[in-house]
Amino acid sequence: MTRLDPWETELIQALNDGLPLTERPYADLAARLGVDEAKILARLQSWVDDGTIRRFGVRLKHRRLGIAANGMSVWDVPDARVEEAAACMTRRPEVTHCYLRTPHPSWPYNLYAMIHGPDEQAVHAIAEDIAREAGLDSFRILFSTRELKKRAPRYFADSNGDADA
Repeated sequence: MTRLDPWETELIQALNDGLPLTERPYADLAARLGVDEAKILARLQSWVDDGTIRRFGVRLKHRRLGIAANGMSVWDVPDARVEEAAACMTRRPEVTHCYLRTPHPSWPYNLYAMIHGPDEQAVHAIAEDIAREAGLDSFRILFSTRELKKRAPRYFADSNGDADA
């Protein structure tokens, strides 16, 4: 088990709330923690290098950006055309996820792509464009009916004693 210095624990706690939305977020974080920015960057890089941190991500409040419809498009794509079809889908800025899955006898769809748009009609139009471009004709769109609370894991207890690890 790795022992963390107190400043490293504070760094992890600070990252629970995300980076500040400033021009130099790591410098601002360093000032808040009383640590040199280079030290923070070096520690984060070492955690990325050793796999402690697998990724940094961004969570957007997409509805505030005008993205009100999210449709998981499901496609029945011949195995020989999966790579080509997936490439066509992932070139689209409206597609944020694309997955290959094993179809089930009662559900023939093997390629899944999440399409985002301002409304369901726009999502349908994007899917139709993808179908034409990729030469596909067997697909459906499954729309989100509600948004569930999203929260990243929290490490080390905060002032409310709330922690995931």
